[in-house]
Amino acid sequence: MATISQSKKATSARATDDAWRAEQRAHHRNQLIRKVLLTLLTLSIVLVFFFPIYFWIGASFRPFQDIFAKPPLLTFPEFTTSWWEVVIGGADYGDIVRREVGGRGGTGGGGTLGYYAIPYLMDSIIIGLSSTAIVIAISVTTAYALSRLRVWGQQNWIFFVISTRFMPPVAVALPLFLLYREIGWIDTYQGVILAHTVINLPLAILLMKSFFDDIPQDLDEAAMVDGANRFGSFWRVVLPLAAPGMAAAAILSFIFSWNEFLLTLYLTRSEIRTLPVAMSTFDSSSGGTEWGFLAAAGSAGMIPVFIFILFVQRHLVRGLTLGAVKA
Repeated sequence: MATISQSKKATSARATDDAWRAEQRAHHRNQLIRKVLLTLLTLSIVLVFFFPIYFWIGASFRPFQDIFAKPPLLTFPEFTTSWWEVVIGGADYGDIVRREVGGRGGTGGGGTLGYYAIPYLMDSIIIGLSSTAIVIAISVTTAYALSRLRVWGQQNWIFFVISTRFMPPVAVALPLFLLYREIGWIDTYQGVILAHTVINLPLAILLMKSFFDDIPQDLDEAAMVDGANRFGSFWRVVLPLAAPGMAAAAILSFIFSWNEFLLTLYLTRSEIRTLPVAMSTFDSSSGGTEWGFLAAAGSAGMIPVFIFILFVQRHLVRGLTLGAVKA
């Protein structure tokens, strides 16, 4: 009887062990399936977002006939740098058109000048970097004051900062144009830089205030106990900790300035022209759109933004996620 009982126990133990192993295998299999599905879903989302960029950049290297191919081409049966030679290299428009299109005239547009994009890129870089630097300088000090100092009507000041974003830019475009015309700031760097600064400043202040709120005030107090004044504690202790937030605010400000179109269109004429405004002239009601040049100019316009992000990427991810999880 004891032998039979031991045999039953051993059989039961083996069955339990086999069931546990089967459960573990099923668990690992389900985890693997979830990881594969999650990976496929992530790749699908990335493809949805990056495919237009790939297609747009690809169009800048396609011959004229391949740009309008039906169905659209995803590969490169033929490769050309003609559009880039005009947009970046300053090659002659007529020579490139004759090479690519032959005797059929233009490539779909009505213009023959203004496709050399380097001056527009330089204007965009000057305005974008200058306005971003001013925005960061003002927003950092303002946000620190709103975060650390207790002043009368503080919430009203914060609401006032937010309220300036309620109004669409088109509502102030004409009044700003009339004001600039009176003071002689139409088609000037300082005029466009000031307009971009005013647009981006509220968002930067609110972002930086949230970052300063996440930095313990005990650090300020400890620095002042050790002999630093308010400015010293801000400059030596708090500001280095806020570097990720400054990077995030700088990226957003630079991108918004880089892509801004309406106010820049109102406030410039011919001396200054940012890339988005210049690219709008690539389309002509009389001839259509110069798609090859437009694709090359648009692709070239992505390069400075990527370079700017590359310089601050070390702080960018932490800055965008700072304060997302509270202990």
